[in-house]
Amino acid sequence: MNRAYGTRSARTLFEPAHAGAFNLANRIVMAPLTRNRAGPAWIPGPWAKEYYTQRATAGLIIAEATQVSAQALGYADTPGCYTDAQVIGWKQVTDAVHAKGGIIVLQLWHTGRISHTSFQKDGQAPVGPSAIRAKTKTFTAGEGFVDVSMPRALGLDAIPGIVESFRHASLCAMRAGFDGVEVHGAHGYLLDAFLRDGTNHRTDAYGGSIANRARLLLEVTAACGSAIGADRVGVRISPVSTAGDSHDSNPQALFDHVVTSLSPLGLAYVHVVEGETGGARDSLPFDYAALRGRFDGVWMVNNGYDRAMAIAAVASGRADLVSFGRLFIANPDLVERLSTNRPLNTLMGQETFYGGGAHGYTDYPTLPAEPV
Repeated sequence: MNRAYGTRSARTLFEPAHAGAFNLANRIVMAPLTRNRAGPAWIPGPWAKEYYTQRATAGLIIAEATQVSAQALGYADTPGCYTDAQVIGWKQVTDAVHAKGGIIVLQLWHTGRISHTSFQKDGQAPVGPSAIRAKTKTFTAGEGFVDVSMPRALGLDAIPGIVESFRHASLCAMRAGFDGVEVHGAHGYLLDAFLRDGTNHRTDAYGGSIANRARLLLEVTAACGSAIGADRVGVRISPVSTAGDSHDSNPQALFDHVVTSLSPLGLAYVHVVEGETGGARDSLPFDYAALRGRFDGVWMVNNGYDRAMAIAAVASGRADLVSFGRLFIANPDLVERLSTNRPLNTLMGQETFYGGGAHGYTDYPTLPAEPV
């Protein structure tokens, strides 16, 4: 491990890449983006097929965070991938993306304590590593933004069921035609909450030491890899992000252990959110270069990258892939715009980000066709 960046020849953002089982046409990735447009029964909505197909020129699409079970739900109108109906709905999306030559994986999500009793069976409290309420809000269909509910600590006997729900969802994703999955281990959701000593006060095998707190993420990742092949599984982490009221007393030591433990699993990639989610990249001191040196595999970076930053990151070997979020919302043809250094569309109003219909979702303009 501890690879030296200079040992590999310079590469460009626009050349092909190999990531696990995936042969990517370029190193530009569409980040997973929650858009809250799922239909009844948490089935992908009527515009999802067009939305993802428009963006099929990305080297890789990571489809939006998707519940692994009914319990995993934490926001209104987000999709699932654990029922036959949801699999059928997603199959229409993946078939269309593949027809355009794209590669698409599904981000698997358990929101954990970032949820509300109205989403839970019989109005139960959502689950977390410990009974610590998050200082954040979620969005419900009936009341709009509301404080998340007080969680209940997940019982030790219930943890195998969490692991199984991710394994089952990964198999459902493959039935739905996805090329693989990304395990959502970031942003204060269940797996990330288990990692952090600010949210995990357990005294059993899943709490206390860093190794214990990392246990659930590693078990989930291994289970998904065993089910569909580790080379079709990625993991997303956000070492210093405070999203979802997430915090830890020593994130460097924690994520050094996490990444070192992920390295021998043979994953497709690790996907790292650098800095504060959607905010400052230097919000807290953190040595991302040291972290990257602990992983013997494909390294994907995210958060506020523009064209110049992305080109430099790949050329230096600091990253193998770069994911873009908001730029892909506004620019279905982002790969072409970046490769030709053409102007980018401006984002429509924030009211179009979450929920609604086609406006702000599938109606962003693309570049005019070149004259023959």
